[in-house]
Amino acid sequence: MACLSPSQLKKFQEDGFLLLEGFFTADECVAMQQRVGEIVAEMDVPLHCRTEFSTQEDEQLQTQGKTDYFLSSGDKIRFFFEKGVFDEKGNFLVPPEKSINKIGHALHAHDPVFRSITHSPKVQDATFLYTEPLGRVLGLWIAVEDAMLENGCLWFIPGSHTSGVSRRMIRAPPDSGPGTSFLRSEPAWANNLFVPLPVRRGGLVLIHGEVVHKSEQNLSDHSRQAYTFHLMEATGTVWSPGNWLQPTPELPFPPLYS
Repeated sequence: MACLSPSQLKKFQEDGFLLLEGFFTADECVAMQQRVGEIVAEMDVPLHCRTEFSTQEDEQLQTQGKTDYFLSSGDKIRFFFEKGVFDEKGNFLVPPEKSINKIGHALHAHDPVFRSITHSPKVQDATFLYTEPLGRVLGLWIAVEDAMLENGCLWFIPGSHTSGVSRRMIRAPPDSGPGTSFLRSEPAWANNLFVPLPVRRGGLVLIHGEVVHKSEQNLSDHSRQAYTFHLMEATGTVWSPGNWLQPTPELPFPPLYS
């Protein structure tokens, strides 16, 4: 995979996202699926750490945003769950392998399969021409399985990255209640502004850190596994001490080109 072409880079800069179809092979996707299966099979999450994951502001503050299990997950592999998968005591109502919403946040550092994907030469090539201002974040979203309309594909508002970040999760001051809070609030975006982006297995979506995007809940019988991570230009950049996600002495942010 060569660097992005000028036309691809132009489209990314205009839309705030770009699909690169067939970027990863079927074998690479199978390796990620198999490894996730092994990780989940070995999962041991205490009852008091079983957190339902949400992207809704109020729910974020009252669920994962107030737990140490979430706030200290930046240098660990931890598990966050779908809604409605636990009874009132925290016991699973569904098979554990069907309960996972996200696994984060350090697969890229601690697991050899995901580390090899993250630091693969073709990922380095595909992101080499990313020339946004220092400090901007680039998301990489890999379809490990088909992500279609019926099972929760990504949706974007093209060009919305030019309006700037409207909301940012930060660490709240100590003893202030929930462990996180938000700078600004998310506007109520009209549904007709969003366009779907179905992605076949192996596709890579480059996502500008400020483009508005979402995915719908998957209510189908077909899972939609994806692997995602973020990149940021390090030269001349100071990571905000207020960001909820912080590097640690044990695991500084690893360089991509290593």
